[in-house]
Amino acid sequence: MAEYLASIFGTEKDKVNCSFYFKIGACRHGDRCSRLHNKPTFSQTIALLNIYRNPQNTAQSADGIRCAVSDVEMQEHYDEFFEEVFTEMEEKYGEVEEMNVCDNLGDHLVGNVYVKFRREEDAEKAVMDLNNRWFNGQPVHSELSPVTDFREACCRQYEMGECTRGGFCNFMHLKPISRELRRDLYGRRRKGRRWWRRRRTPLSLAIPGKAFSLPRPWPWWRWWKRWRTRPRETEVQGPGTFWKVLR
Repeated sequence: MAEYLASIFGTEKDKVNCSFYFKIGACRHGDRCSRLHNKPTFSQTIALLNIYRNPQNTAQSADGIRCAVSDVEMQEHYDEFFEEVFTEMEEKYGEVEEMNVCDNLGDHLVGNVYVKFRREEDAEKAVMDLNNRWFNGQPVHSELSPVTDFREACCRQYEMGECTRGGFCNFMHLKPISRELRRDLYGRRRKGRRWWRRRRTPLSLAIPGKAFSLPRPWPWWRWWKRWRTRPRETEVQGPGTFWKVLR
């Protein structure tokens, strides 16, 4: 009996534990799920929840009209975001084996970033520190994730261009980075740990509390300093004071 229960753990046959949470680290039912979400106490992988904001969903002009964003602009924006987060993880916490960003639209997956470190100790350190930090004007919510094999978590139909569920699919739709960036981020390990950023102005050097423009023109997009330690005033007065602290 024990062997049978162990063999079905985390599968659809398991009536106690949620198979979606076990494979994907997220479930559309959330706390209302009828099955258990066993959050890991140790893992190589962390999840940064809802941290990526897709400009195609948020870009508006001053009069509230939705702006069209070209595919080229979208890829440049996404590569900038990916490089910033990847670099921050490696420089502050440890070697990153793999990083993936969800392109889903469901509340439980939208904007989620999954970072798999080489060492579990680095993942634990990252979660503890990141939950006291802000990114792009928003508090970071990070947790250890049960996901270790992204091949099981991602939607295979999406990879073949055949997913009929669209952005609300419950499996990960992983957003790809450009080949150039992948070569820069992952290929640099063969050349040692010293490397240079592709961008002319690292976003992490933006002045705290000041609006920051990307090196290329973005008429509808302004950036706050990306990474920031959570202000002490916020801990005392509540989360609504963050914008007041910045201004």
